Amino acid sequence: MRLDVVDHINKRYKAKLLVYIFIQRPVLTSRFFKMQIKEDINPVLLVILHFFMWLYGVITFVPWFLLSGACERQRRATRVKARPVTDLSDSPYRSVDSFQSLASTLYPGCDTLDKVFRHAADTFKSKSCLGTREVLSEEDEVQPNGKVFKKDLWHAVREGTLPAYSRPTGQPPAVILGQYNWLSFEDVYTSAAQFGNGLAALGQKPRSNIAIFCETRAEWIITAQACFMHNFPLVTLYATLGGLAIAHGLAETEVTHIITSKELLHTKLKDILRQVPLLRHIILVDGTSSQPADITPNITVSSMSAVQALGAKQSSKPQSVPVAHDIAVIMYTSGSTGIPKGVMISHSNLIAAITGMAQRIPNLGVTDTYIGYLPLAHVLELSAELVCLSHGCRVGYSSPQTLSDQSTKIKKGSKGDASELQPTLMAAVPEIMDRIYKNVMSRVASMSTVQKGLFSLAYNYKMKQISRGYSTPLCDRLVFRKVRKLLGGKMRVLLSGGAPLSAATQRFMNICFCCPVGQGYGLTETCGAGTITEMCDYSTGRVGAPLVCSEIKLKNWEEGGYYNTDKPYPRGEILIGGPNVNMGYYKYDARSREDFFVDENGQRWFCTGDIGEFHEDGCLKIIDRKKDLVKLQAGEYVSLGKVEAALKNLSLVDNICAYANSDQSYVIGFVVPNQKELLSIAQKKGIQGSFESLCNNGTMEMEVLKALRESLAAATLEKFEVPAKLRLVAEPWTPETGLVTDAFKLKRKELKTHYQDDIERMYGGK
Repeated sequence: MRLDVVDHINKRYKAKLLVYIFIQRPVLTSRFFKMQIKEDINPVLLVILHFFMWLYGVITFVPWFLLSGACERQRRATRVKARPVTDLSDSPYRSVDSFQSLASTLYPGCDTLDKVFRHAADTFKSKSCLGTREVLSEEDEVQPNGKVFKKDLWHAVREGTLPAYSRPTGQPPAVILGQYNWLSFEDVYTSAAQFGNGLAALGQKPRSNIAIFCETRAEWIITAQACFMHNFPLVTLYATLGGLAIAHGLAETEVTHIITSKELLHTKLKDILRQVPLLRHIILVDGTSSQPADITPNITVSSMSAVQALGAKQSSKPQSVPVAHDIAVIMYTSGSTGIPKGVMISHSNLIAAITGMAQRIPNLGVTDTYIGYLPLAHVLELSAELVCLSHGCRVGYSSPQTLSDQSTKIKKGSKGDASELQPTLMAAVPEIMDRIYKNVMSRVASMSTVQKGLFSLAYNYKMKQISRGYSTPLCDRLVFRKVRKLLGGKMRVLLSGGAPLSAATQRFMNICFCCPVGQGYGLTETCGAGTITEMCDYSTGRVGAPLVCSEIKLKNWEEGGYYNTDKPYPRGEILIGGPNVNMGYYKYDARSREDFFVDENGQRWFCTGDIGEFHEDGCLKIIDRKKDLVKLQAGEYVSLGKVEAALKNLSLVDNICAYANSDQSYVIGFVVPNQKELLSIAQKKGIQGSFESLCNNGTMEMEVLKALRESLAAATLEKFEVPAKLRLVAEPWTPETGLVTDAFKLKRKELKTHYQDDIERMYGGK
């Protein structure tokens, strides 16, 4: 029975409705029961507790339902959120909130990013904008070998005066941090304007590329705003990239100026400077203008503060202001070849994206605080922070090592950043949420039997209520308040992006942190914008309806057997169109023509290579990947073809299929071993049996994995690309088996289906 018609039901039927709601159990799927926590309580006591919970629900339901707005939430949760534009099977889906035309502008007259921030600075002038936590002290750190590593050595690392062979293997010293110090919107705008003027005084020209290679911090956003104001296309590079990738990005974009930190200069940049012949200026966000002795004389090193001081003396008017279709950012993202591609993003692309994202976050404004800790070189974090700043939210900076009270760099007994900042908004990759999940569950496991039982009872009760669309204020206050304090206690929206989030983790975060946990789907090529689940949608495993700036259609993929005419749900390759779809790849026209196209209406589209299906309410679910490139949970890209090519070169391997789930952190593999080599290993280890029995022997799987790792020591694979687990397969893959084509190319979908049980075993599940 639909709850949005309660007010229209005659009073004499309301009692029957209540009986229906509380006695008639909702339809619960097998996934629901898998996500429940075992209630390890005396059966008699369990029945009594369930009875009192039911009685509490009966007594409180009517006043709660009438006062809480549950009826409206139910209506919004179950409403159709997107629908096809036409009756054709390949019709794009659009949000019902922008069905006639796609949104592209956040504020009237603000068609470039500098105008958007000018609008924010004028509107929220004295409000807090960017916050950085002060460091009160650092303490010596005990290394894994038991030796005490002095904090002074870490300062030597940052300054570049410590030889590489002396660098410690342990964590940096634990820190004691104080309060957040805040810059107002007016302060940030002034700093950005002065820094841009200073860069121009150092010879940076409009429409000439400039690079930033830096950790997530306030200076990153100030640099970005300075570049937006002065029409300097900003080249972004991950701080975790290897030397070759960094050199490639800097050389390809022909940058002459780069903004970085002292530590990254001395640990990464210094070694590749000779491969970037045009570089002339290095600006340090946290250093002085003294010239390091080991930096080539033709490169000048300056501090950000010195450049700002220089800019304060210059004309306050930029030499050139951008227009909507000028390049704002060239964002380097990993490619299947291992060489990063530069994605060209215009001002209008980013504005359209943040317009769409902001529409999905209710009541966004000056009362919100966002905690920024993901890499700003990632489109998810950059877009999220631009959304917040455009709406007057303050952004406090953190890092994965200082995020919570239990983080590795936080001294025991002192506050992590989330506890101090008490954010209301947070974006996270699934790996971070999985860490939180494991941390909380390990605490639950250490509780007394009674505490553990009550927690599991409350958890399962709340899960049932959420599945009906209801809230549980009493459980939230009595049981989950302490868990919620892990992220400061005021979180109202959590958004997951960058990789698929498992349904179990999504529901866990939703329950324990007492707030909506949305999933977003987007790519660098679409400015991170594609879909986001609505905050009232309590379903899991889906990524929501198209944003108001985007439309999405499904293209048939015959090889994979996915068609937009499939029943009950249309399926196919996901194509995203809209003003947020970017301009293509920098100096990579051939690949741009493969991945992008413009339709007869002038709409630009990006072919994602992901496979999705649309549900009746217009929400999208990601079900497969067309491309061999898979992003792991932590954000690393793995080319399955590259892994397979490296392993197939080994004498032990006759055939190999690498596999990775985007909601997992490691690669697995299915190996058809060479019979002679396998029998040789078995003989050396004293393991007897036939070839078939050896392939089904867990010990042999471990021995083969060990042998492969030793053989791959000199290979070009990264650690995360090497399979962590293997399944040995005795039966050769031939066209007759249906697992390979006539040309002996792997049929990944068929292989996945064939070995589904082994995949679940190797990933373990939750």
